[in-house]
Amino acid sequence: MGYTQISLKAPTSYNDAMLRQMIARQLKIRQFSFQVEGKSLDARNKSNIHWLLRVAVVSDEIKGGDMPLQETLDIPYKNRKQKVLVVGSGPAGFFCALVLQKAGFQTTLVERGSEVLARNRSIQTFERGGAFDPRNNYAFGEGGAGTFSDGKLTSRSKHISKERQFILNSYIEAGAPEEIVYMTHPHLGTDNLIRIVKNLRQQYHELGGEMLFETLLEDIVVKEGRVVEAITSGGGINADAVFIAPGHSAYETYRMLIGRGVQFRAKNFAIGSRMEHPQEIINLAQWGKRKLPGVKAAEYRLTSPGDGKHQVYSFCMCPGGMVVPATAYAHTNIVNGMSFYKRDGQFANAACVAGLHPSELAGKEVSALEALNMVETLERQFYEFSQGYTAPSCSIPDFLEGKLRNSHLQSSYPLGLKPAPLWEMLPANVVNALRSGLLDFKRKIRNFEDGNLIGLESKTSAPIQVLREETGLCTGFENLYIVGEGSGYAGGIISSAADGVKAAMRMV
Repeated sequence: MGYTQISLKAPTSYNDAMLRQMIARQLKIRQFSFQVEGKSLDARNKSNIHWLLRVAVVSDEIKGGDMPLQETLDIPYKNRKQKVLVVGSGPAGFFCALVLQKAGFQTTLVERGSEVLARNRSIQTFERGGAFDPRNNYAFGEGGAGTFSDGKLTSRSKHISKERQFILNSYIEAGAPEEIVYMTHPHLGTDNLIRIVKNLRQQYHELGGEMLFETLLEDIVVKEGRVVEAITSGGGINADAVFIAPGHSAYETYRMLIGRGVQFRAKNFAIGSRMEHPQEIINLAQWGKRKLPGVKAAEYRLTSPGDGKHQVYSFCMCPGGMVVPATAYAHTNIVNGMSFYKRDGQFANAACVAGLHPSELAGKEVSALEALNMVETLERQFYEFSQGYTAPSCSIPDFLEGKLRNSHLQSSYPLGLKPAPLWEMLPANVVNALRSGLLDFKRKIRNFEDGNLIGLESKTSAPIQVLREETGLCTGFENLYIVGEGSGYAGGIISSAADGVKAAMRMV
């Protein structure tokens, strides 16, 4: 049996029968099996937009060739007596607990929010004008913040190939489409993630893992560099090791940890607003046509040097998605984006943010605690402006010119928009950088100025980072790990999950 890999250019509307014909014609063979190994859209020439495919072919008619060996994550199992507590059920926390349970540890996973279906009901109630639920929102609840997002599975992290493959295979076993292993920019969508998160939990239970919902970590008891007890809203929990995956929004958890001697430092992060356009504008700009058979919706990834001191870039682009009220606490107002798997909504949105250090915002060197306080103060100011959860907003031209004129903005945001001088509400250095960046974006995407800026985007990354050793342990502790996006070392679903997997494997 021979093996080879070939590259193909396929129409966007191709099907398996067409692909089979193309393979047979190129290799001059009749009997074979094949598998797509890579898939990306080439839209550089709008008159000839096509898929670039990398296809693995196996056939008796092919001479030689060895199938490449796939790296796998080896999780050695043995019956271990150690009890491990994992806090937070986002990608980092869940996959950390899953690996430890597969390795034979006795794991308990605690989550401050409810299971994902109850969480979804709370979010829907809130968006219909109901009360904000501090346990279940776009930040907190089973699956973490990533569950209600576009579900992107890309990552720039290096040296995580085994971890990435384990994570993707776990998602597929839980119901994700197999395309996530070969698409250049794979995504799951919120609708898939709700179902996948539920199925992953069932797998974890079948392995013997325990999961406690609506259980908030309130404190830790530390003696001589060891966490000897975790104090939760459901009582104390003793464990031989504690892994905390707080996400980037759990401010009270950060403050508790700092108060208990866990060392954090302020780090670079990014802040800005969410920009939104009718999806048709982006389709026409990227493809030269309103629709493209076989492709869901056009995307963009934009960067700019900004004002020369602060890079400006788009982040978490949600084609055919919606802008959502992503506040984690009752008296703050922030936004984020999400989309469903089909990406068939009328609008496209993405964060438009400038990177900088918290010390620059303060005009002095700041501690981790001061960095948190500054960001939270800004989030509260946006809430106070709106007196609730309507999103302060303005058109892109109004932001660039510093004049509030267009007050009738169309948007996917479910709780309504409030005209606002965002250039007065955001820090001045951020505003200057964003204006330069938006002018660059206008030159790159036709009619980009026909969009809006909505709310405060402050959750692209955590403004602080824990100090930890090469072992993954927090500096000064013998059994405490902080992992995932909340650690300050990861961002996004895959890199956060991989951080959790790596921490678990160090203990294994």
